Amino acid sequence: MQDTVAMCKFDSDSTMATSPLVISSGSTGSPLNNEASLGVSSETTAEISVLPALFYASFLSKAAKARKPSPIRGLYPLEKTPGVISLLAGKPNSALFPFTSVQFTAPRANGSEQALFSVDDDLLSMGLQYAPTSGIPPMVEWLTEFQEQEHGRRRWEGWRISVTAGSQDGIYKAVQALVNPGDPVIIEKPVYAGVIPMFEALRCEMIEVETDGEGINSLSLRQALENWPSSKPKPKVLYTVPYGCNPTGATTTLTRRKEVLELLREHNIIILEDDPYYFLYFGTAPRIPSYFMLEAQTGDRSVGRVLRFDSFSKILSAGIRIGFVTGPAPLLDAIDKHTAVANLQSSSFSQAVIITLLRSWGRQGFLAHTHRVAEFYREKRDVFEAAMRRHLHGMVEWNTPEAGMFFWFRLLLGEDGDSASIIQTKAFEGGVLALPGTVFFPNGARTAYVRASFSLLEEEQVNEALSRLRVVLLKEGGC
Repeated sequence: MQDTVAMCKFDSDSTMATSPLVISSGSTGSPLNNEASLGVSSETTAEISVLPALFYASFLSKAAKARKPSPIRGLYPLEKTPGVISLLAGKPNSALFPFTSVQFTAPRANGSEQALFSVDDDLLSMGLQYAPTSGIPPMVEWLTEFQEQEHGRRRWEGWRISVTAGSQDGIYKAVQALVNPGDPVIIEKPVYAGVIPMFEALRCEMIEVETDGEGINSLSLRQALENWPSSKPKPKVLYTVPYGCNPTGATTTLTRRKEVLELLREHNIIILEDDPYYFLYFGTAPRIPSYFMLEAQTGDRSVGRVLRFDSFSKILSAGIRIGFVTGPAPLLDAIDKHTAVANLQSSSFSQAVIITLLRSWGRQGFLAHTHRVAEFYREKRDVFEAAMRRHLHGMVEWNTPEAGMFFWFRLLLGEDGDSASIIQTKAFEGGVLALPGTVFFPNGARTAYVRASFSLLEEEQVNEALSRLRVVLLKEGGC
């Protein structure tokens, strides 16, 4: 079916759209998610309403509104104008760069053997020089096409991609772009400890929404929003980790995701979908669609409330520091303005290396690699859980994670149990190190929970660690 677009109207004094762009589109292909088995709409035609650029004016922080485009980087595209001689940028002369070739070994797409990969001359030239703030063009194009296929979204639905120095970089800049000092923000309880300082630095009121084995509790979210004092401005953003949540290991169910999206539309809130463990899903059920995918397939099909963060850290390399943000162009523009004055760009050299590998593998080869990674962590999960049953039966309780690399278990210490003193002091003295759950609560609340990572240890080490923890718990007599 041919795609048709109904153009939006424009304000007479502005080039910014003031009403939604309505798109009737054909099927986007077959993303990895099994939509039919999950009860998600897979109609061949669907009318999608794209939120206009002016919609985001009330969401952008004062700092984001005050930032001006880089006077130099904003003119980079003009250097490609035919016949123009550029005296613009203070780029170093690449003839003096000592790197003349880059090669590396990595598995072939089928994972069966190692191969030698060479970064081609054009990519190496891009990788050694300053690059566009949003990423080198081949990388941005590959990722854009990947997101289209993986999440069933068309690039003309008002979104784009920016490459960041890891997903944490993107999250920090998104928070700066959307949150003013003192603003309320909605977070999961418990929450990834890495975002707590971001909100604390802005003196935010962190509204904690309960979670359980099915992820974020939509009933708790509804109660928080519907009982919000009319005299206070409502939160503008919700932060969540929907797959293999850090620290709980929970993966939010499809029902919960749909309910959350409905509430966010109703209360006009943007979701920060932090998904570094998306590719570390090893559950037996079909993969649950992302919020980015679901917003185009549920409810009124209005799109533009999801800002999604992906990372290569867990699947290619943590040290290469490359992630990417996908979301509404106006919000990506605000993030890019921050990048332009903070660190100019993410590493173009790292991007050149990664895109060399991704081009060789192709989408299917990349997905095959992520499946192998997920299977590796599933085996690690099984080893750790077996050791938990062997050494800590009757002393702790937990939900089995289906993604990620963490167990979140509760020490059976009684009503007022607190894991902090046992884990921080006694367990360490006993030769085992883990994180007490209190670090995942903004107010440092007492909790009997503990987070343990199963990503690195061999089976013998896992059994030794949990055997040591058993000795500590027996000695303390609380379990």
